[in-house]
Amino acid sequence: MTANEETIVAFETRVRQMIYHFKELKAENQALLAQIEQGKQDIEALQAKLTQADNDYNSLKMAKMMQITDGDLESAKARVQKMIKNVNKCIAILSDEQEK
Repeated sequence: MTANEETIVAFETRVRQMIYHFKELKAENQALLAQIEQGKQDIEALQAKLTQADNDYNSLKMAKMMQITDGDLESAKARVQKMIKNVNKCIAILSDEQEK
């Protein structure tokens, strides 16, 4: 083999190695792009879960506030009824004293 033929063979070998290396890098790049896409999907799913959890928390907080308000309403009703009974007793006592 002549020097030119050896140079051509070496050049062909290097080109084949570069093509093989390029294909490996291309496959690795595609795998990394797939991982990035999967990561984006995971992030979107987690953001949706976070939004749902935030909405659930706000709903629960609102329900708890309404529950407290309802409890306050019941105790307020009880106090008003007690006051009405006391007023009725006072009226009855005053009525009895006026009749005497």
